[in-house]
Amino acid sequence: MSETGLYILKFYLLAGLVAHKVLWEVLKRRQGDAQTAGESTTSLVTKLIKLVKLMILAAIIAQTVLPDFLPISDEPLVLRLVGLFIFTLGLLTAISARLQLGSNWSDIEDGKIADKHAVVSQGIYGYIRHPIDTGDILLLIGLELCLNSWLVLAVLLLAPIVAAQAIREEKKLINALPDYEEYTRQTKRFIPFLI
Repeated sequence: MSETGLYILKFYLLAGLVAHKVLWEVLKRRQGDAQTAGESTTSLVTKLIKLVKLMILAAIIAQTVLPDFLPISDEPLVLRLVGLFIFTLGLLTAISARLQLGSNWSDIEDGKIADKHAVVSQGIYGYIRHPIDTGDILLLIGLELCLNSWLVLAVLLLAPIVAAQAIREEKKLINALPDYEEYTRQTKRFIPFLI
């Protein structure tokens, strides 16, 4: 890949990350954070999780503008192209899922389920219960492959953490939403028809 092509690729990755973050923040503010309205304090654990997430995002953004870090290959063209496909698939999955979820979304750190929440089972949610998580993991795997970095293995280590969080979330949703348990029998957790 030429140097110009690499700059374009990195710009695309950076633009995708920014679009993802901006969409989340805009929708969160538009939603008015109804789940946490009226609460004046945020737990220390929640603050730490948000700080860690912000630091990871800053590191990923820095990685997109720096030379290859922990390179996998001396000739990474195929790796970058495969990564580009996976990144784009993950980005589109996460963004479309967030839009489809609408006001039924809750900030993962707060884990609150509002009275107005309902089961969303249309669109991508008709196939999998956690498309945002799936999309985010794919996005990160694709990003690290595009950047030709062995840090892709660190992303794979996140998968069990994400799975555990999804299981905890599902238990809360089963208790809070009457139709959720039936929904879990009709869909897969992360990959349509498989997992």
